[in-house]
Amino acid sequence: MRSRASPLEAKFALLWRALRGPVLAREHRFAPPRRWRFDFAHLPSRVAVEIEGGVWRRGRHVRPKGFIADCEKYSAAALAGWTVVRLTARDINTRKVEEIIAAMNGREHE
Repeated sequence: MRSRASPLEAKFALLWRALRGPVLAREHRFAPPRRWRFDFAHLPSRVAVEIEGGVWRRGRHVRPKGFIADCEKYSAAALAGWTVVRLTARDINTRKVEEIIAAMNGREHE
């Protein structure tokens, strides 16, 4: 597990706490024995949040090998019943985070 959050993950976590979002697991491993982890996961609703950095710098998530690996991971998550919300830097804002919180809270009561 990474010892420090990326700047985008830290920004998301700070906004999440400020908006009083439900408790999230960090670096949740969802498909043992695979080493896949979600950046943030709300276990009761099975909603995960992935922070996708490096979009404009040709980071890991947008290079072919990384993109293919992400497709495999997100497909496995969907087949296991997870909803994965992927956020870029511009998505880490009050409106988007409030939408995610509302979705998680709605699923808890189903």
